[in-house]
Amino acid sequence: MTLKQKCPNCGASGMTSFYKIDKVPVHSCLMVSSEKEARDFPTGNIDLGFCGSCGFVSNMAFDPTVQDYSPLYEDQQCFSPTFNAFARRLAGDLIRKYDLKNKDVVEIGCGKGDFLALICEMGNNRGVGIDPSCVWERISSPARDRITIVNDYYSERYSHYSGDMVICRHTLEHIYDTKQFVQTVRNAVGDRAETIVFFEIPDVTIVLENLVFWDVYYEHCSYFSPGSLAYLFRSCGFEVLDLYLDYDDQYLLIDAKPVTSTSEKRHPLEENLEDAAERVKRFSSAVEGQRERWTALVKNLSHSGTPPVIWGSGSKCVAFLTTLGVADDIGCVIDINPNRHGKFIAGVGKQIMAPGYLKSYEPKSIIVMNPVYRDEISEMVRSMDISAEIMTV
Repeated sequence: MTLKQKCPNCGASGMTSFYKIDKVPVHSCLMVSSEKEARDFPTGNIDLGFCGSCGFVSNMAFDPTVQDYSPLYEDQQCFSPTFNAFARRLAGDLIRKYDLKNKDVVEIGCGKGDFLALICEMGNNRGVGIDPSCVWERISSPARDRITIVNDYYSERYSHYSGDMVICRHTLEHIYDTKQFVQTVRNAVGDRAETIVFFEIPDVTIVLENLVFWDVYYEHCSYFSPGSLAYLFRSCGFEVLDLYLDYDDQYLLIDAKPVTSTSEKRHPLEENLEDAAERVKRFSSAVEGQRERWTALVKNLSHSGTPPVIWGSGSKCVAFLTTLGVADDIGCVIDINPNRHGKFIAGVGKQIMAPGYLKSYEPKSIIVMNPVYRDEISEMVRSMDISAEIMTV
């Protein structure tokens, strides 16, 4: 382990490098139209560093100039009933907690606009979504006439958009300079003391504790634990109202409000730095064994007959296949998102197929890339009269 650059989350000098992967696709959700283009896709390096001052984890080799969140970036999850139930419950919780009815909502990094439309529908709210990948034509909500979309990256130029709630879901992990980004949000909120800010991101704790190497990929340059996230918000002029986990504890959520002086209020979920450092140390020493186990399993399944199927073509799949180098041992990759069907996986070259393809493929084993979808996928497989062993990473 070596000490390297300053922490982009707190500015402390020196981060400890603890996990490296070379030549991974710089995008895993950008749709690719041909196998050749997929195999020739640009690559970058991952060099995860740990900050001993705030507990933050960052890809120190990240290059933001290679990122392209155009409308071809396909990460829409609304095709899953499991995810839709979570999104609806989350929207309802926020509306109830903060009386979010007939209010103005701004969502930074709104994706294809699904959650913004939902919270506008359920609370009769007005919404502004800011995201370069949003496709206006996909928003078919009854609240469509109360929604404005800005196809651009969020910056201070949009500081005039600051409603009763500012939402930012699964975007901060894509931002390298996290302190600058959250400070920009705080500056935009200004003296609007009643504005609630809500962020949702993956929780790095479960990644480190369970050796989840398939959740480490290039787009995610920033990895937060409860402690490092709460520290960031306090340092940028917010008070943490709530800090909690959801979606099978995979997601870390924070509610905050602006304050005029630095808050000293800590949340019970925040870990201490010693525990965070110990998790990093264990991950660094044990992750190679995890990778070896999965490589052996995939190759054994492939060599024993019908090569296994991967269900879920998103970032987890890309990281799993490229990190292990087992793409040739996989029979096919399945996804329920119709906008992915027929496209090819960056860096891998596998074509993404619809679930119906399994009727002719007749798999013996299916590897589900997120355990939260196991029941949903099992039901779909049973409905197609397919007898296959279903396992999750």
